Amino acid sequence: MLKRNLIVCLLIIALAGFAVYEHMSVSSAKESTAAGFDEPATEQLQKPAPSFTLKSLDGTSYTVGGPREKPLIVNFWASWCDPCHQEAPDLKKIADQYKNDLDFYAVNVTKGDTEKNAKDFVKQYDFKMPVLMDMDGKVSEQYRVLFIPTTYLIDRDGTIREVVHVLTPQQWEKKIKALLKK
Repeated sequence: MLKRNLIVCLLIIALAGFAVYEHMSVSSAKESTAAGFDEPATEQLQKPAPSFTLKSLDGTSYTVGGPREKPLIVNFWASWCDPCHQEAPDLKKIADQYKNDLDFYAVNVTKGDTEKNAKDFVKQYDFKMPVLMDMDGKVSEQYRVLFIPTTYLIDRDGTIREVVHVLTPQQWEKKIKALLKK
């Protein structure tokens, strides 16, 4: 009986230790996300954005790579992603507000989603920006997207200036103003 109680106590201590470890890991990840960067994406900063061409939900092809007339925001998302739902209203507002000053492409990571669910998401949030479909996941891999949502801010020269995750409207405003100055 004593041996069984000892084993139960050790198991409880181990689980409590694991819970503390997980909490610390999540807190660290949140701080990293709040800072706006993840390690592999940071290596892409100040480098040319990987080139790609994808079709949008309406069948139009869009290309990224090289110099462009306006800065570009590329947001990788999926319909099943709760943080994607949380940021969608802000992203729609940004895309609508700055449509004359910057391009905004919402890239659905379709390999891990479905086209129907992506269309429902777009309808739910009334996205007017081009919604591109990464059907095979190759573009997400090129951009080294580790988790979603992940958003790339690309300047007129085609250089990745920032990699961010969910931001407040005030943080977005600062980032966009800085991007428009470049």
